[in-house]
Amino acid sequence: MAELPLAWVEGEIDHPLTHLTLGQLLHQRAEQFGDKVIAVFFSQGVRISYTHLLHRGIRVSRALRNVGLKYKDCVGIMAGNCLEYLEIFVGAALIGCSVLPLNTMYGAWEVQNAIKKSCCRLLFLSVTIGSRRLDEYFEFLDSPVVRSSLPDLAQVITIGDRPNVSNTTIYEDFLAFSCDIDLPSHSVDPSDILSLQLTSGTSGEAKISMLTHLNLLNNAYFIGQALCLSADDILCCPPPLFHSFGLGLGFLATLIHGGTIVLPSDHFNAGLTLDSIAIEHCTTVYGTPTMFLAELEANATQQRLLTTLQKGLVGASPVPPSLMDRLKEGMGIPVMLVAYGMTETSPVTFTTRLRDNAARRATTVGQVMPHTGAKIVDQQGRTLHRGERGELCISGYALHRGYFNNKAKTDEVMREDDNRVTWLYTGNEAILDQEGYCHILGRTKDIIIRGGENLFPAEIESCLLKHPSINDASVVGVPDPKYGEAVACFLQALADCAHPDDKEMKQWVTMRMHKSISPQHIFWVGTGGICLDFPKTGSGKHHKGIMKDMASQSLQPMICLFTGKRPAHSKEAAITQG
Repeated sequence: MAELPLAWVEGEIDHPLTHLTLGQLLHQRAEQFGDKVIAVFFSQGVRISYTHLLHRGIRVSRALRNVGLKYKDCVGIMAGNCLEYLEIFVGAALIGCSVLPLNTMYGAWEVQNAIKKSCCRLLFLSVTIGSRRLDEYFEFLDSPVVRSSLPDLAQVITIGDRPNVSNTTIYEDFLAFSCDIDLPSHSVDPSDILSLQLTSGTSGEAKISMLTHLNLLNNAYFIGQALCLSADDILCCPPPLFHSFGLGLGFLATLIHGGTIVLPSDHFNAGLTLDSIAIEHCTTVYGTPTMFLAELEANATQQRLLTTLQKGLVGASPVPPSLMDRLKEGMGIPVMLVAYGMTETSPVTFTTRLRDNAARRATTVGQVMPHTGAKIVDQQGRTLHRGERGELCISGYALHRGYFNNKAKTDEVMREDDNRVTWLYTGNEAILDQEGYCHILGRTKDIIIRGGENLFPAEIESCLLKHPSINDASVVGVPDPKYGEAVACFLQALADCAHPDDKEMKQWVTMRMHKSISPQHIFWVGTGGICLDFPKTGSGKHHKGIMKDMASQSLQPMICLFTGKRPAHSKEAAITQG
């Protein structure tokens, strides 16, 4: 029997990499498209053209120079999806500053920590994000103790109404100082850092990934190429701009392909997303699985005419195959592509294509992107064969420059092989099949080890989501006195369905997989359940760390009956459940 080929693939290199900066690209597109609308801020009622965005970006860059910002300084921003976000991003890029997009779900302490770790010089902070007012953030940052801990931070600029703190500068006043200061004579280079992107940090402390102009612009080009984006496309993009999904795959892909991006609201709102698609005649829509599930529910309640949609992209967390059929039926999206990636890879490294059949788009994350290498390795770093499970590793232009001021963590995940090729170890368990399609099985750290057997949450979730009454599912491992770990699942029933009983759900899994995979513990999400909704990160991913804590805390009295140990009282878990 012939030996299977190695689990190693290389993307095509027919199209050369783009060696432009964001500033150079925007100048080119402004000259090419002029007064064409590049962005619609739907809930704000604001539209901006290519030329206008360039002019506003130049105004911001001059104001930044006026307050002392210089080449390679860091500019932070914490705001919803708004016009100011894009013009600050562009303005900083024009003078070679890096931008630190802050997760809008961060607490004040997390903002302080991110500013300190990134050596941020200037922070733009919105007074409101959705219905939340952030006055306490301004008060916190203005306190003497906090200010003394942030020696690099020169100023906080307020976006929106003036907060209840005197020591801030209003955004309009900041722009008023945009006099005709010469922009720096030296040119910004494509290898310069454009974005200091915070990793999701669902387990452990977030790290700061350094992404260059070359990283982000090329990734934006190739994802647009996979989607066949053109100047005729109108992209509805509800993912947040602080996330690479919204900023890179959304705004930058639109810019590089000459289209129009529609940002429905400053924070995710399913109803406004659907309204914006219908009113702006969007051809393409992006989202996470959680966002699309909310949109399906909202559209079932109040039907919109979404006849202009031609295609969509779903990513940022595992995609249940059943979601694809529901999106075609419930929102009329003919073709949905799936993208896989991570912050450290700019972000996308695998995607399905329009040419792929429905089965490929529903069960894989597609084939490797251009100018990108991928391989599957075992725990010793040896390359495995096609069809064998192992850790996915990535090489090529998309690799970030490392974690800012964190060489130890950088060296932990980025390693050279014998040929001096640098590989990023993703921490994802995966398989490459015979045709080079990638199957993501889950995070290595999320694997449940039950009695020495490795169980993969993504496989169990996929099975649960095929049940006709289940809307969403998440699987975690919890301590078990007999097997070490047991399978626990969080389930949410469809809005118009009564949830099935636990016995039915366990039998559903047992009949389709083997018995040891069947969930031992089931927690229902929704009214009367363990929580009203799935705990999520700011980018919309299920926060499995919190769910694991909630499940473990809930099960402690049961575990104590077996072990004889008294339960530990966790204030954090109690607050989370409340």
